[in-house]
Amino acid sequence: MTTADTPRFDQPWHAQVFALTVALSEQGAFTWPEWTNHFSAELARRGQDRPQDGSNDYYTAWLATLETLAAQRDLATPDAIEQMRSKWEAAYLTTPHGDPVKLADT
Repeated sequence: MTTADTPRFDQPWHAQVFALTVALSEQGAFTWPEWTNHFSAELARRGQDRPQDGSNDYYTAWLATLETLAAQRDLATPDAIEQMRSKWEAAYLTTPHGDPVKLADT
């Protein structure tokens, strides 16, 4: 396997949250420098508790930053974010291993 064949993201959701962040920035929800400042602060805050592993920890911090900016910019309320998180959790906990995770009708 060559470097070009190696996935850039460890998990599909890493790529999805990255793409969503880029799309929101391109649509003017926030500037990339604003994103960078918020994300850097989130990484620094999390790094005080324990080292970041560069994968799930990194993208969990990425997601937390996106959720914070979404709430600050009135893109989504914290309640709406939590409801969606709960729906996804219920969906993946009830999906047989290997099957695609699908949300119930929303």
